[in-house]
Amino acid sequence: MTKPLLEIKSLTKHFTSKQGFFSKEKVVRAVDGVNLTVYPGETVSIVGESGCGKSTTGRCILRLIEPTDGEILFEGNDIRKLNEEDLRRTRRDMQLVFQDPFASLNPRKTIGQILEDPLIIHEIGTPQERRRQVEEMIEIVGLSKQHLDRFPHEFSGGQRQRIGIARALILRPKLIIADEPVSALDVSIQAQILNLMQDLQKEFHLTYLFISHDLSVVRHISDRVAVMYLGKVVEVADKRSLYEKPTHPYTQALLSAVPVPNPHVTTQRIILEGDLPSPANPPSGCTFHPRCRHCMEICRTTAPPVRELAPDHFVSCHLEDADTIGSHT
Repeated sequence: MTKPLLEIKSLTKHFTSKQGFFSKEKVVRAVDGVNLTVYPGETVSIVGESGCGKSTTGRCILRLIEPTDGEILFEGNDIRKLNEEDLRRTRRDMQLVFQDPFASLNPRKTIGQILEDPLIIHEIGTPQERRRQVEEMIEIVGLSKQHLDRFPHEFSGGQRQRIGIARALILRPKLIIADEPVSALDVSIQAQILNLMQDLQKEFHLTYLFISHDLSVVRHISDRVAVMYLGKVVEVADKRSLYEKPTHPYTQALLSAVPVPNPHVTTQRIILEGDLPSPANPPSGCTFHPRCRHCMEICRTTAPPVRELAPDHFVSCHLEDADTIGSHT
């Protein structure tokens, strides 16, 4: 069995919120005990509604946000225990592609300067060697050397995201966390960026943690998928198992909303009642129970354990087995 590249154990991030001077502080449970394993060379996607904690999870892994609790093991080393210098060295192997390609690029610097900055920070190569690496990388992502002297505002959204990918890739990392990397792009450009990421994964032996709310995009790029709801992972499975036989009621509802590009095929849409609860005041027991069509009494009082229903298919639900859930759909 290949050793995991990344292991997340009971990862927790709580924020404190205070609306008024005399009001009490509230604890916002943005990430609440997430467990996830990522193996070298695979793409694991985290999906869920806005506000479920998937982006916060990605930033906690890189320690852009300091976690409240839990372990983050990268190649067996807990990066929460690293000092600033060791963390800086480790970040050469862990890079982030942001959701908004324009906001993530310094508008006062040229593309050449933006791509060279990581090499300067990590003291890699001479100025001449760094320039060669920058020129090589900009061509790898589908742009040309002539673009290096331009500024971010002179590019389209798709081109800016290619630059963001080039910046993440120039240090030759082992893991790239892609936080909604195509959500701000047109559909045709989305396909180009996704295909580019897959080509780069094969060429550079990359591992992706892909964060998205778009299940069609996730199906295209993923090997395994983790479904998050209100700070918790409720189901993890390989792509085929999850899309063909979703087990958790929340996963079933998400997949029922995916459009089917065939007018002769009809699907039954599962409508979730109510809004996503506040992470500052999560429901007792199973956090999904107020919106679940299979809610039982135990769901209101007891948090469900994580069970392995099939090889590498984990679910957090009180229903007895996948067949029981499927009989209600």
